[in-house]
Amino acid sequence: MPLALFGIGGALGLAVNLVVLFLIVVYLALIYWTYLDARRRIEDPVLIACATAASVFPYLGTIVYTILRPPEFLEDREERELELRAAELELRQRIEQSCPHCEYPVERSYLRCPNCERRLRTPCRKCHKPLDPRWGICPYCETEVRKQQRPEREPRRTDRQRAARSAAQRKARADGTTRREPTAPVAAREERPTRSSRSSS
Repeated sequence: MPLALFGIGGALGLAVNLVVLFLIVVYLALIYWTYLDARRRIEDPVLIACATAASVFPYLGTIVYTILRPPEFLEDREERELELRAAELELRQRIEQSCPHCEYPVERSYLRCPNCERRLRTPCRKCHKPLDPRWGICPYCETEVRKQQRPEREPRRTDRQRAARSAAQRKARADGTTRREPTAPVAAREERPTRSSRSSS
């Protein structure tokens, strides 16, 4: 009827009325869709209300929301975080179940690595079960083991010291300092008895 005032009536007026009705329904559906989508993507209720209020502007608000909305759903983000945590736990287990020197897969009951033959754990003095070097007490028989365990870095340090000493000796031999050092005290020893003999004579 309102369109009849502008000279539009009949079938054309009915078609125009249907198009207007369709646009109104789509507008309301976009507002509801924006609200539901914001709830699935945003945690803050204030931001959800702002997104819904922005969609009240016909079509333009919904378009702006689709551009600025978060790229993933909250459920997808939680699943991704759980997958990352599971991957981290699996990586830690693989690191703990491998040799720290050669990364060869070992079991918790191994005392030495079968690949590089380095000591991984020390047996308990009472129950003889393998103990982790970081443990201060045996969890099986409650025996203190921290005082008995010696780190494996000591032989490495001694090897380094020996190598450093041998390198210093080679360098000293090349410079000729090793030949000069023993001659000085020998000469001093020879001079002392001569002086005493002269005084006695």
